[in-house]
Amino acid sequence: MPLDPNRFGLSCAITTPMKEGGSVDLPRLVKHALHVLAQGCDSVTLYGTTGEGAALGLPARGAMMGALIGAGIDPASQVYAGVAAASLNESVEQGRLALDAGARGLLVAPPFYFKGVSDEGLYRWFSQLFEKLGPSVRNVILYHIPSVTAVDISVDLVQRLKTAFPGIVAGVKDSSGSYANTEALLKAHGELAILVGDERQLAKAVRNGAQGSICGVANLVPHLLRPMVYEGTDSPVVNALVDEICSHPVLPAVKALVGHLHGDAGYGAMRPPLEALDEATRKRLFAAFDRITQAKAA
Repeated sequence: MPLDPNRFGLSCAITTPMKEGGSVDLPRLVKHALHVLAQGCDSVTLYGTTGEGAALGLPARGAMMGALIGAGIDPASQVYAGVAAASLNESVEQGRLALDAGARGLLVAPPFYFKGVSDEGLYRWFSQLFEKLGPSVRNVILYHIPSVTAVDISVDLVQRLKTAFPGIVAGVKDSSGSYANTEALLKAHGELAILVGDERQLAKAVRNGAQGSICGVANLVPHLLRPMVYEGTDSPVVNALVDEICSHPVLPAVKALVGHLHGDAGYGAMRPPLEALDEATRKRLFAAFDRITQAKAA
């Protein structure tokens, strides 16, 4: 099914392969990006949570973007870029790097160091970010992931930002895990691209107006997620797979499973302070993954 330009679709929150020592493994990144695009993703999102984005500096970000472009991936249609920093200046630099490279849009997390901040403070922060990025800023997806940032992007804040910055704020990725919150966003902001981070809630949200997802499980089974995104079709297999992944540390579990798919344990390394799964845990996870996905095939 071709990408509908009026619908967000399915974007893979792509994992970032690392070499031992923490540098980005660009050949493995390119191989995996081409794989998920061929298997049903409309785009990839670099530097997201699953991609350890908050641990990636500007040199790594630039090299990753350049590697995808060099492999023939079109940034204007196939690449979103995560922005995650406590500093406004660093967020501007991350956003500008991606926009200058031609990225389709940005997935912007709120500043996450200070807690208990008000909607007014966040409104001023986002306003300054957009103003400093200048006329090139486009297709901003506000990233609501309070389990990581401990900072909420409220329904009211979205209202203020979309009103003040029409044509810039394009959507919200809701990774709260609360369907009630997704429902509130759909009710108040249904003209925006409301995206769902928890794949178990995706099909229901799509049936009620959501436009798709940026998600980690798209690293593994984009062909199963695509009917959920475009048809609102429930998938017990995806639900079971997410339950299994969430019983482990999620980021190293997804990365280990990517290596399992490619038959390449070199995908498993994490950048400190995160740690890879131990061998015994990987074996149990791989066995569970094979059992769950083979049930679909049967």
